[in-house]
Amino acid sequence: MIQPSALHSRLLLVGCGKMGGALLKGWKEQHPNLSITVVDPAAPDADFRRASDISESFDCIILAVKPQVMTETIMQLKHLVSPATLILSIAAGKPISFFEGLLDVRQPVIRVMPNTPAAIGYGMSVLCANCHVTSMQKDQATLLMSSVGLAEWIDDENLMDAVTAVSGSGPAYVFHLIESLAEAGETVGLSHDLSMKLARQTVVGSALLAQQSDRLDAATLRQNVTSPGGTTEAALKVLMAEQSGLTDLMSRAVSAARNRGRELADK
Repeated sequence: MIQPSALHSRLLLVGCGKMGGALLKGWKEQHPNLSITVVDPAAPDADFRRASDISESFDCIILAVKPQVMTETIMQLKHLVSPATLILSIAAGKPISFFEGLLDVRQPVIRVMPNTPAAIGYGMSVLCANCHVTSMQKDQATLLMSSVGLAEWIDDENLMDAVTAVSGSGPAYVFHLIESLAEAGETVGLSHDLSMKLARQTVVGSALLAQQSDRLDAATLRQNVTSPGGTTEAALKVLMAEQSGLTDLMSRAVSAARNRGRELADK
């Protein structure tokens, strides 16, 4: 576990929606003494400060607003950005060059794609930095994101749309799997409550088993549950059908998410 004292940056979180709120919850739980100010342009709530009311300086500004309002948000915050301020963006589809264009081509910028399980310390974050980010800033970003789950760095920013499609949007796919499995249980006679409980716990337990069985890949774990000629094999013949199976469906879903990320970069 990372010690709270290891994170000494003064942080400004801009945007406290689903993802920003999840990160804030995780950071507060892991680092109760962390200095973090929150601005939410989309909320009139008195608990959130307005950008125009802030005059202090920050080591890092975390941008967690929707891509569609990012330009307007940055314009409202420019008075808070110095040449040494680290910009950390979690917005899908907005490349590092977008922020360099609005601020300064030498501005330190890190693009991050986290996901909502960060709220409970089980997030997955992938980071990519421009050449102006210092080693100390990279270390602080790593500490910040790894305190709410796993954090990985990549050098090729072109992969970020694919990352978004797999892990950024991935929790929604898993939740839909729970929904679909529960609905399927109802079609074979189970009550709604029982079927949902079975589906939810099966996904949770299977995920924990996969995490703890780090020497076994997912295919091996699947094979361990599948008896020749049994009920699981019968179901997998449907799920693994070449033309209509889950692999093909998931591939099309991930491609759609990746392509949408590319479209957002042009807006």
